[in-house]
Amino acid sequence: MAYETSGKIQSWAEEDRPREKLMLKGRSALSDAELIAILINSGTVDLTAVDVAKIILKSVNHNLNDLARLSVKDLSKFRGIGEARGIAIVAALELGRRRKEQDRPVRARITCSRDAYNELVPHLTDKPHEEFWILLLNRANEVMKPVLVSTGGVSGTVADPKIIFKQAIENLASAMILCHNHPSGNLTPSQADKDLTRKLKDAGRLLDIPVLDHIIFTDKAYLSFADEGIL
Repeated sequence: MAYETSGKIQSWAEEDRPREKLMLKGRSALSDAELIAILINSGTVDLTAVDVAKIILKSVNHNLNDLARLSVKDLSKFRGIGEARGIAIVAALELGRRRKEQDRPVRARITCSRDAYNELVPHLTDKPHEEFWILLLNRANEVMKPVLVSTGGVSGTVADPKIIFKQAIENLASAMILCHNHPSGNLTPSQADKDLTRKLKDAGRLLDIPVLDHIIFTDKAYLSFADEGIL
């Protein structure tokens, strides 16, 4: 949607327009005024949406906390800001306040194979069939999320490396731990398990997403490729 302004924004280079800039460079590249300009969408006959946003910010000394205290009625006093645009600004700032109030979830940190096993217990206990999971980790070795890669039969499941690394890349993971269960209770890795682990480890090295371990899971025990020196 084009900005309904005097044409100033439309005459800017595409990468400098707020919406296009966000798409090209990411949200962190935008100034406070540019973010507010996206919310209000359009300016006046002689002011761009960014100009209007700068005027609003100047009135609160560029303090977003003070801006959040303004009511819809207060915002509507600015030229170019009607009730609908005032509501949009108030709603966005309220979302920011609520986000700030919410505690960040405590992420489990993986320091050994037992930590990885315990993280997977809720997902793999009592499974009558094989499943392949990955634990995606950040740079602090904290679990970003566990991901189910595939579900198979009693004696095997297929783990596609393309799907595994697609998940890791999309979630910006810094490392991963592989895991699959053996419903039989047998902890001995098959040759196919070893070959797949080697293939994924090599791919992880190329993509800078190291495979730290491969856990074979049973309800009562586990085997760690890293602990056994076969990773």
